[in-house]
Amino acid sequence: MTERKPMMAGNWKMHHTHLEAIQVVQKLGYRLDRKDFDRVDVVVCPAFTALRSVQTTIDGDRLSIGLGAQNCHWEAIGAFTGEVSPTMLAKLNVKYVIVGHSERRELFGETDEIVAKKLRAVLGAGMTPILCVGETLEERELGVTDDKVKRQIEAAFARLPADDIARCIVAYEPIWAIGTGRNATPDDADNTIGVIRRHVEVGLGEALAQGLRILYGGSVKPGNVADLMAMPEIDGGLVGGASLDPDEFARIVQYSAG
Repeated sequence: MTERKPMMAGNWKMHHTHLEAIQVVQKLGYRLDRKDFDRVDVVVCPAFTALRSVQTTIDGDRLSIGLGAQNCHWEAIGAFTGEVSPTMLAKLNVKYVIVGHSERRELFGETDEIVAKKLRAVLGAGMTPILCVGETLEERELGVTDDKVKRQIEAAFARLPADDIARCIVAYEPIWAIGTGRNATPDDADNTIGVIRRHVEVGLGEALAQGLRILYGGSVKPGNVADLMAMPEIDGGLVGGASLDPDEFARIVQYSAG
């Protein structure tokens, strides 16, 4: 089986001023050591207003923490009031961009088409998209989880060269488990991620599917991360609330490192 390095990516959402963000990333860097970073890719995704401050902190303190953004527009430049382009993010040494998060889809009306455009724009700017897919509670109870995630994967990767798909990261996040304290069981999460991987394999081949990193997102905490990471298909976590606290996030990284 292909070895995939685990990743823990913290999605801070609309939390932390730039001053708070500096403190959090410094404390996180202090609580993790070289062994942790060698075993796990650690990423933080602050709000736009904190990106520059976090970037200079990571660079100045020589921290092995990847910088991510939570969203972007699909155009490089233009009259799009309030938007941030992938080019702007790349100039800040942002390495990862979350695209298609359920909150963007559910609250801001982002369609599969918009998500696909953003994913291509992120790749075009030399960054790595973290593509989010997942189902609502109603869809899960109707038994259409597999169909939903397959459709989202197909829409995002349609007509995209295999080399570009290989650069992507996927995050399976059941919408009903985000910020609710509920989470899919490790077996449930592993099964759905396995469905995603097999779907990619059918269309693009075993090598690409086995190399694709697929994270789980949905109330990942220090208390459940070890069980999640014991599953063969789960390659890490897209961590929400628990990533806001450097002590909690460090424990998640260290549990995943075994």
